[in-house]
Amino acid sequence: MKRPIYLDYAATTPIDPRVKQEMCRYMDITGIFGNPSSYSHSFGQEANWAVEDARNKVAQLINANPQEIIWTSGATESNNLAIKGATDYYANRGKHIVTSSIEHKAVLDSCTFLASRGFKVTYVTPGKDGIIKPDMVEKVLRNDTILVSLMHVNNEIGTITDIDTIGRITRERNIFFHVDAAQSANRLAIDTRSIQADYISISGHKIYGPKGIGALYIRRRPQARLSPQIHGGGHEGGIRSGTLPTHQIVGMGEAAMIVIKERESEALHVKKLAERLLNNLKKCEAVFINGDRRYCVPGILSVSFDCVKSDSLMMSMNDIALSSGSACRSSNLEISHVLRSLGLSEDMAHSTLRFSIGRFSTADDIDYVSKKMYPALMELRALSPRWLGSHRNAATKLYP
Repeated sequence: MKRPIYLDYAATTPIDPRVKQEMCRYMDITGIFGNPSSYSHSFGQEANWAVEDARNKVAQLINANPQEIIWTSGATESNNLAIKGATDYYANRGKHIVTSSIEHKAVLDSCTFLASRGFKVTYVTPGKDGIIKPDMVEKVLRNDTILVSLMHVNNEIGTITDIDTIGRITRERNIFFHVDAAQSANRLAIDTRSIQADYISISGHKIYGPKGIGALYIRRRPQARLSPQIHGGGHEGGIRSGTLPTHQIVGMGEAAMIVIKERESEALHVKKLAERLLNNLKKCEAVFINGDRRYCVPGILSVSFDCVKSDSLMMSMNDIALSSGSACRSSNLEISHVLRSLGLSEDMAHSTLRFSIGRFSTADDIDYVSKKMYPALMELRALSPRWLGSHRNAATKLYP
């Protein structure tokens, strides 16, 4: 039986077969399975070499020094470690944090936790375009601001934050800058030699690597510091304790190298498919694209379908893997905090789907989705009194 079409790459990416093949060499008795911290024998020494080789590869992904890369369990832990660790270490310099209202929950919940511990948090809210602009950030900085934490690419609407300019602003003010690059490391070039970020979070499973592994970049010059949040063993220079999962780390390293080699060609592939999807959606009435489509990554599209509930639309196209927004909130009925920040009504937010296109998507996938979309929309709208009363003759509304 044909598997469902997968268009939820922003939630997770499948492991690239080349990554899987490499990981298998580090899992059983015939391979390199030792504890990387067991330096007294060859099993541990070989595993340690593999870990450091992967660290070098991930460093290359963002043009960093390998010594600036710390292994974590994923971007959620990296975000927590950066935000809580930095504010804990530099608390004597101030207790004000700046972030935005459209961040990932790993950032927002970390800030909520810190607010309960006496820190003050300012949330920058974007306009309808969904972009956090540098001047918005600069206006809310204070003398006691110690950290700014922003995502590079929004996980629901795909908009890009100008981290270059914001980094220059924070550096001039001697404020530390954390970038959540979970959605951008696979899609955009990141160069720590030009971007003035002090901490950068990266996720393995968002770059076609395994789940359960991530990395945190911590700048060495000028040096950024943080307080450890996990203790016990002194691993990773005492910053993050825990036995290192060699096979997952090797997988993330291999995934990083593939991104370095293929990012540009993959970006063109995804852009063509996104344009194909947008052109096909123009055939439908009362369809709205959320967020700016100029300053964005093309592979993440947030689309609202007036007078149709997104869960009903997904059920009617159950052979297509889509989402109504972030995977972290797909199990609850609350509307997306990102869409709320953009000013969408509750009805429109509940009528929104996220299409995210990736490495293994095809033109046939896009055409199949488009073919299924129109009749599904018409069938569901035929049950909506509001649609029948107000939109029967509506002109197509598609905002690029």
